[in-house]
Amino acid sequence: MKLATLSLLFGSAAAFAPSKVSQSTTALHETQGDLKELAAKLNPAIKFFDPLGLSDANFWGKSKEETIGFIREAEVKHGRIAMFAFVGYLANANGITFPWTMQLDGTPFPQGLSPPEAWDAISDSGKLQIFLFVGFLEFWREIASDTHYMKGGKIGYFPAFDSKYIPGGALDLYDPFGFNKNRSEEAKAAGLVKEINNGRLAMLGIFGFLSAAKIDGSVPSLTGIIPHYDGEFMAPFTTSIFPHV
Repeated sequence: MKLATLSLLFGSAAAFAPSKVSQSTTALHETQGDLKELAAKLNPAIKFFDPLGLSDANFWGKSKEETIGFIREAEVKHGRIAMFAFVGYLANANGITFPWTMQLDGTPFPQGLSPPEAWDAISDSGKLQIFLFVGFLEFWREIASDTHYMKGGKIGYFPAFDSKYIPGGALDLYDPFGFNKNRSEEAKAAGLVKEINNGRLAMLGIFGFLSAAKIDGSVPSLTGIIPHYDGEFMAPFTTSIFPHV
């Protein structure tokens, strides 16, 4: 849960950082028409729903198509982080932790604490390591893709650490077991639709947990199940290196 909670918070901030790409567009960009077509597949009942008009926006002076690429990437990324956070919350709430020690000095993972309390119990050095690791993944996504997602690149793709970067081996976090290599483009597209819907549900789920923990009775179905939390979800260092922030 420690990694899941911070990934949710840090990933949210990093995903909304503007990327430094040029103004030109390509034929591979998604348009508002593509969004409407995708929306009908994602939710045939509601279909296209954009009350804030984000699909008509021009973030940081970029084109509408580049902005759509940014928004699409942000949703997939946030959905993945939320799925990780949701499962992590359930695991920690049921006393499931990694089998090894939390620190080199033998300190075990906290037991008997709620997921957010377990995060507060992590040392400053451990929290900073998580920040740095997630930050590096964000950095790698931005610089290592052949085509940036705001320039028509593949939404949700994460570039592999191939033998050019890891001598004698490769690490592909996007498709570590090679399941996607032999799938048809139709199957990949259908899988992405499922992933987006699951990610949206997970975002609602994890914020339901956080709301129930912070505001008693705010989620009636979770009353008496999620323990109350007196800390600050959006200030992950308040109990440690920045206690007065």
